[in-house]
Amino acid sequence: MSDIITRAEEFARNAHSGQTRKGAAMEPYVVHLEEVASFVRRHGGDSAAIAAAWLHDTVEDCDGVEPADIHHAFGADIAGVVAEVTDDKSLPKARRKELQIVTAPRKSGRAALVKLGDKTSNIRSVNRSRPVDWDFERCRTYVDWAEAVVAALPGGFCTARAELAVAIAETRRGIGA
Repeated sequence: MSDIITRAEEFARNAHSGQTRKGAAMEPYVVHLEEVASFVRRHGGDSAAIAAAWLHDTVEDCDGVEPADIHHAFGADIAGVVAEVTDDKSLPKARRKELQIVTAPRKSGRAALVKLGDKTSNIRSVNRSRPVDWDFERCRTYVDWAEAVVAALPGGFCTARAELAVAIAETRRGIGA
């Protein structure tokens, strides 16, 4: 594992320390980051993409982490990928979700691969440990939206998309969709 990936993993683990997933199992949040980084590695991501996978939620979900922190610690390439997949939390949730679909076609290859990994992990999580306050309709709505986001991403990544398709099918069966 390259030094940049090791440093990104350490940074992300520290930034997300104490955070848990929304699911009933209350998994440590770093499980999600591990899944996304592993997905990106499995599907041919380079060191910058794998590092960005570890860091993809730090600006969005961790107090005190700013884009400049990522740029300073990891350089412009990795910071750029993280920026591409970071939602603007100052916007209403519905607008953020809409923008993920609208901006998807313009994602770089690295950002598209991180986004594919992120959505695959999230969809599997809905199936494995549904958030306690989500009914089955909300689960179906999430899966449909996530599928729309990744469908809008630039082409390529056939094996990554195939893995995602399996996760979607399994989750739809699991939630009765």
